[in-house]
Amino acid sequence: MEQDNSLRVDVDALVRSRAPRYYKYIPKFIIRWLERTVCQDRVNDFLSRHGHERDAEFCRSLLADLKINIDVNGEENLPTAENRRVLFVSNHPLGGLDGVALIDYVQRRYGGHVGFVVNDLLTVLKPLNGVFIPINKHGVQNREAVEGVDRAFAGNDPLLMFPAGLVSRRQKGGEIRDLEWMKMFVTKARQSGRTIIPLYFNGENSSFFYKFAKFRKKLGVKFNVEMIYLPKEMFMAEGKSFSITFGKPIDIQSFPKGMKAAEIAQNIKETVYSLRPQKK
Repeated sequence: MEQDNSLRVDVDALVRSRAPRYYKYIPKFIIRWLERTVCQDRVNDFLSRHGHERDAEFCRSLLADLKINIDVNGEENLPTAENRRVLFVSNHPLGGLDGVALIDYVQRRYGGHVGFVVNDLLTVLKPLNGVFIPINKHGVQNREAVEGVDRAFAGNDPLLMFPAGLVSRRQKGGEIRDLEWMKMFVTKARQSGRTIIPLYFNGENSSFFYKFAKFRKKLGVKFNVEMIYLPKEMFMAEGKSFSITFGKPIDIQSFPKGMKAAEIAQNIKETVYSLRPQKK
C-alpha cells in the first residue's frame, strides 16, 4: 500500500512553524533533546511501516510491535455483542497504551465501529481519527464538536471514555490514581440511555514520570509539561503485561433522581477502583 509520507514527527519543523519569531534563538541541543524525549526516530520508524493503517488495525499493530500482553478479567459482565449501546468508562493510568488496548479489545468484542471521546488535541494522531470523538477539555465547545458527541451517543456503536481526561498521578500515600472525573459521561449516558460499563486498567508509568509531575506542580507550572514524556513511557512498556477488569453494567437511571451528576461520576469512579486486582 502506498505510504502516507505526511505521517511523520518532525520536532524541528514543528518548533519552527509554531514559534517562528523565536526559532533562531533556540539552541540546537534543545531541539535534539526534544527529538530524543518524544522518541522521534522510533515513532517515525513505526509510522513508516504502519502509517497506512487506521483505527483498531493501527492499535493492534502497535501492541504487536511493542509485544504488549493484555489479560482480561470479568468478561462475563459484558453485554452480548448485539447490545452495542454501551459506554465503557475507565481509569487512565498510562496515557496512550491503555487507550490503544481498549480500542483493540472493544472492537474485537463488538465488531464494527468504535468511538472514543478524547481531548481534541489528539486529533493530530491521524491514524486514529476514525475512532476519536474530539471535545475541547479546557474551553468552550464549538457547535461541530457538540453535534459530533451528541451523534455518537445517540448512535449504536460502543463508546469509550477516560472521564478524568488526564493521566493518573501519584497521590499522597503513593497510590496511582486518577484526578477528578468529569461529569459529562453521566449527563450524556442519561440523555442517550446508554448502559455504563466500568473497567479498571491495571498499569502505571515510571517513577520518574510521577516525580516530574510532582516537581512541576511544586514549581507552580500549570501546563502539564510531563506529557512530553508519554511517548517514552509507551516505548519503555515494551514487553510488559497489563490487565483489564470489567465490572457489572450500570443503569444510570438506577441512581436517585435528585443525585447530582458530579456525585454519580464520583460513585462510578469508586466502583472502577473497587475492581483493582489485589496485590499478592
